Amino acid sequence: MNTPSHAIINLAILAKPQLPQANLAIVIGGVLPDIPIFIFYFWAKFIVRLPEAKIWSEAYYQPLIQNLVATFHSIPLAIILLLISYYFGWEIMQVFCISLVFHSLGDLPVHNNDAHRHFFPFSNYRFISPISYWDPKHYGNIVALIEILLVLLATLWIFPSINSAIGKILIVLVNIFYCSSYIYFYSRRKKEEGRRKREEVKKEKSGVV
Repeated sequence: MNTPSHAIINLAILAKPQLPQANLAIVIGGVLPDIPIFIFYFWAKFIVRLPEAKIWSEAYYQPLIQNLVATFHSIPLAIILLLISYYFGWEIMQVFCISLVFHSLGDLPVHNNDAHRHFFPFSNYRFISPISYWDPKHYGNIVALIEILLVLLATLWIFPSINSAIGKILIVLVNIFYCSSYIYFYSRRKKEEGRRKREEVKKEKSGVV
């Protein structure tokens, strides 16, 4: 699931009118697990200047990066922190921890070959889902559309309760970006597939194998 989706959907699920001060904690908990990935990408792309293909095929799978990503996506570690927060009565921290857990639960069913180790460090098990939130080979076009619709519904639900003008603008921009990106990416993919098919037909007619 895309990072902004976690924040918006988590807000729709966890936000309470009687506890508006927890909204920031929900947003941070919704996006924090992916922050190490963004930092890694910035380092690999702009500091080390690795090629895009090498970033995601080699560098990303180095043990240090994988363990760091697994730590931030760990459901058991988030639950342990939740129990500690409950024991000390840290209400905002509890909401933050629940948002962390919800992030990982949202990722579980939509990651295929890029699945995280959500039970690290107690287990290295990865749930390889048959569907992906981005990969067309694993129904990414359908899952991406469902994600967009969920984010739109969540936006409609929480929008009236958001007091920050900046917050409202950001959420609207996320929805616009999602819709435009979906249309661009998959329309472009269809054009490329159509072009390849036409080229294959031309080769067959010309007798070229």
